[in-house]
Amino acid sequence: MNDQAVIRFAPSPNGELHLGHAYSGLLAYRTAQDMGARFLLRIEDIDVGRCRPEFEAQILDDLSWLGLVWEEPVRRQSEHFDTYRDALARLDEMGLLYPCFASRSEIADAANKKGQPWPMDPDGSPLYPGLYRDLKPVQAQKFKADGKPFAMRIHMARALEHAREKAGGEITYGAFKPGTPGIERMPVDPMRWGDAVIARKDVPASYHLAVVVDDALQKISHVVRGLDLLAPTDIHRLLQVLLDLPEPRYHHHRLIVDETGRKLSKRLHDKSLRALRENGASPDEIAALVGLTD
Repeated sequence: MNDQAVIRFAPSPNGELHLGHAYSGLLAYRTAQDMGARFLLRIEDIDVGRCRPEFEAQILDDLSWLGLVWEEPVRRQSEHFDTYRDALARLDEMGLLYPCFASRSEIADAANKKGQPWPMDPDGSPLYPGLYRDLKPVQAQKFKADGKPFAMRIHMARALEHAREKAGGEITYGAFKPGTPGIERMPVDPMRWGDAVIARKDVPASYHLAVVVDDALQKISHVVRGLDLLAPTDIHRLLQVLLDLPEPRYHHHRLIVDETGRKLSKRLHDKSLRALRENGASPDEIAALVGLTD
């Protein structure tokens, strides 16, 4: 662990921030202040097809308006694909990755043909049914030469065995609660994700790979993020062990929900901070709305 704690907030510029982001950003920032930690802002924009400069500009404006102050420069994932390629190559050299040429519809069709309810991963997608896992290298090279798009998946059973050997036992993570001393060791279960995608078809990384590489390079000591990212900690801890990366401590906070109990979402166009600001809301009122009052 570093002498000085480091905490980050890492939004994606694929839409405007809503109250859920305000809560997460404010909680991370206030936790950093309470701990005397450095506070960093990271723009997670590996999804180059959906992320836009105007959304990033609005994010920076909204966060500044809320009162957050961060160190410069801001790290943007889209500027560091070579770094992710290096980490991907290390995993590949361990024999833990394989190219997957399957489309989402192929995966869904293969799962449906099993004739019984197919298990789902924590995100609600069908567990990968193993298509192309045992593809011969010569056939994979032919597909690549023909320009067939592919992702890189991790052979989860093999990777977990390797990680357990490196860790000397089961993999866990350290959970902390802001304002409370000590940590609690919590188990992880990477197998529930199946052979997860580690590099997308369009970029040499997935969220999982980019976030653990970035956290290590930025010396992040404490991660404050929502309960929707609790399950991905399974994969993040696995990758940290495999790549010999330091382990941050994690706090997964409650989610801000609407009147029906649904988590707020950019995709469903929940009311943005920009709209709330235009309607006259103040930073203090936003903090009160999400239950963060001084």
